[in-house]
Amino acid sequence: MDKPTIVSAEEWQQARDDLLKAEKELTRAQDALAARRRRLPMVRFDKPYVFDTPDGHKSLIDLFDGRGELVVYQFMDRGPQHYCPGCTGFTDNVPVHALPLLAARGITWKTVSNMPLAQIEAYKAERGWTLPFVSSHGTSFSDDCGAGGGFMLSVFLRDGDDVYRTYSTTSRGVDRLVFAHSVMDLAPYGRMQDWEDSPEGWPQHPTYG
Repeated sequence: MDKPTIVSAEEWQQARDDLLKAEKELTRAQDALAARRRRLPMVRFDKPYVFDTPDGHKSLIDLFDGRGELVVYQFMDRGPQHYCPGCTGFTDNVPVHALPLLAARGITWKTVSNMPLAQIEAYKAERGWTLPFVSSHGTSFSDDCGAGGGFMLSVFLRDGDDVYRTYSTTSRGVDRLVFAHSVMDLAPYGRMQDWEDSPEGWPQHPTYG
């Protein structure tokens, strides 16, 4: 297995300083994107969705739990007894202890799926998850968000009794929230997946293999 080139401490520091310049440029670019994100317009979500939850039926505004902002991860529905490995891996990486921190800042987290609630609860028990899941089964919520049969992260803002969607992302936009991936991206071999641009001879395997 190939390994990074061995250099002197002085050469390593110079290479690290060069990379730091690029990292700072990226940080500034991400800050600028976040500023644009905060200025996005929003769209009203006013359909009378009825979500099935362990505490009974709830509306979209109920999912806010009385707070002003709501972040929803839409977990794919792949049919009875079939579960998306990507959504499963993402949910495994959601830091449960961060949810109270978000709540203290007025943000509620909910995982929503078109799977029937009984299927969700069974899978939660199997995985040992304590995250709040609700079912959108039988509603057009997933389609209205643009997720369809896929996965998506959506952000909502509440103004009194009115609910608005302010942001959404999927694919790599959701991937950036995965803690383990962020750490792997700092490691010398990265995620070891075949889509990555790595030096010749670096260990890699198919992304879903």
